[in-house]
Amino acid sequence: MVNTCKKELTEHILPFWKSLYDERGGFYGYVDNEHNVQKDADKGVILNSRTLWFYSNCFLTLGGEDNLAMARHAYEYLKNHCYDEEFGGVYWMTDCMGEPSDTMKHTYNCAFAIYALSSYYDASKDEEAIELAEKIFDTIESRTRDEYGYGEAYSRDWKPVANDALSENGLMADKTMNTVLHLIEAYTELYRVKKNERVAKSLRYLLDIMSEKVFDPATYQLKVFFNEKMELIGDIHSYGHDIEATWLTDRACEILGDEELKEYFRRMNLCICDNIKKLAFDNGALNNERENDHIDKKRVWWVQAEGVVGFTNAYQQSGDEDFLTTARALLDYIMKYVRDSREGGEWFAEVGYDNKPMTKVEMVGPWKCPYHNGRMCLEIINRGID
Repeated sequence: MVNTCKKELTEHILPFWKSLYDERGGFYGYVDNEHNVQKDADKGVILNSRTLWFYSNCFLTLGGEDNLAMARHAYEYLKNHCYDEEFGGVYWMTDCMGEPSDTMKHTYNCAFAIYALSSYYDASKDEEAIELAEKIFDTIESRTRDEYGYGEAYSRDWKPVANDALSENGLMADKTMNTVLHLIEAYTELYRVKKNERVAKSLRYLLDIMSEKVFDPATYQLKVFFNEKMELIGDIHSYGHDIEATWLTDRACEILGDEELKEYFRRMNLCICDNIKKLAFDNGALNNERENDHIDKKRVWWVQAEGVVGFTNAYQQSGDEDFLTTARALLDYIMKYVRDSREGGEWFAEVGYDNKPMTKVEMVGPWKCPYHNGRMCLEIINRGID
C-alpha cells in the first residue's frame, strides 16, 4: 500500500494540481471531466483551504521546497483574498481575480481554514498563519456556538441564513454531522501545533456532541442532519462520513492524550467500521449512502479514499486482518476504476456501480480537491502499512 500511495501521490496527484497554479493567486477553480480548465471560474474557499492543507502536508511528509512554495502560494491567497478583516472568518467563494463573489460565512468553511493554516504553520513556522487560525477559532466560538452546539450558515456580518450549502436530500438542516466532524478535525490540528487549552476544551465538547448526539448506539451509525436543538431530521446514513469520522475522532483523542477517551472512541469506532464493512462494502467498493430504503450505489471518489484510511486505522486499532483486507481491496478498486489514467487526469469524482466514470461530474470544483485522495496517500505513507 505504501509504494502504491507514494507513487500515486508523487507521479499523479501532485503534478495534476501543480498544473492548476494561477499566477493571479490561488489555483484555478474549475476543470471539467474532459480536462478543460476554466480559468475565469469562481474559486471555492474550501478548495483553496484544502489545497493549502495538502501542500503543507506534502512538505511535512515528503519535503521539497516546491511543495512549500505551493503551500505559501495558497496561504497568500487565503490571507489576502479569503479572510474578512472587517467581520472575521472566511468568505464562501471568490471570483477568478480574488474578489469575494459569495460572502456567506459558514462554520464548516471556517473550520477548513483553521485546519489548513495550522498545518501550514507546522510546515513554515510562520507565526502570522497560526495567529490567523486562532482568530478564526475565536470567531467560531463567539459567533456560532450556542447551548446545543454550533450554528452553521451566516451572512457576512454573522446573521443566520438558510443552510443550503450543507443541506441536501430535500431537507434543510440547521446543524449537521459534517460540520461537527470537520470542527473536530480542525481543532485537533490547531491543538496539535499550539497546545492551546481553550482549543482542547472546545475539542472535548465537540467529541461529546459526536458521541452523545451524533452517534446512534442502536444502529452503530452517525446521524446526519439536525434541527437547531440537535434533534434528528430525516433518515439518512452517509457511509463515507461514518468511516472518515472513525479515524478523525481516534486522532483527536490521541492528540488530546486522554487514555480513557481514546478507549471509549476506539470501541465506538470499531463498531462503526464493522457496520460499514457489512452494510456498504459491495462489489469491491463502498456505496455512497442510504436514504430511507434507497441505497445510492455510485462510487464517490472521497468515500473510497476515506475508506482506505478508515479501515487501515481500524486494523491498527484492533489487529483484525479483515479490516486491512478491505482497505487493500478499496485501494485496488481506486487504482483500477477511480484513478483517471488519461494524460493530465487525476481521479474521477464519481463512478457508477458498473465501474464506468460518470462523465458529467467535474474533475475540479468548489468541493473536488486534493484533500481526500492526497490525504489518503499521506496517511498510508506515514502509517507504513503494506
